[in-house]
Amino acid sequence: MIGFTLNGQAAEIAPDESLLSALRERLGQTGTKQACDIGRCGACTVLLEGHAINACLLMGWQVAGKAVTTIEALETLAEGRALVRAMEEENGFQCGYCAPGVMMSLVGLFTHTPDATDEMIRTALEGNLCRCTGYHSILRGAFRARALIKDRI
Repeated sequence: MIGFTLNGQAAEIAPDESLLSALRERLGQTGTKQACDIGRCGACTVLLEGHAINACLLMGWQVAGKAVTTIEALETLAEGRALVRAMEEENGFQCGYCAPGVMMSLVGLFTHTPDATDEMIRTALEGNLCRCTGYHSILRGAFRARALIKDRI
């Protein structure tokens, strides 16, 4: 087993185990959704060392000694709290299946680029599929989050 940090706590994963499987099946992090399993839908997006990445594409040996943050720890991050507030205000999601991945993609962006342009926000969301919203409410929420982060809420 290989050690890594999961939401600020020590965790272990087998070198040949996918991060997504470990999160959902052994580590109780079911907010990270399983969908396409080939990195195309974004439902399993987590933060690896603060950068958004698909958990279905990562194997245990790739997270050795690194920090992984899942949707369960979103509100421990200032950017995450702003995103939650903004998505609630803008009614960003309907069914919520894509929501964890979208939120993690956006928090990854805002952590490194709090003043992200509209184009940067759209680019950050390119790997996240949503069948319900048509993306307009998600984008409104993202733009609102940027304003909240800028105002340091």
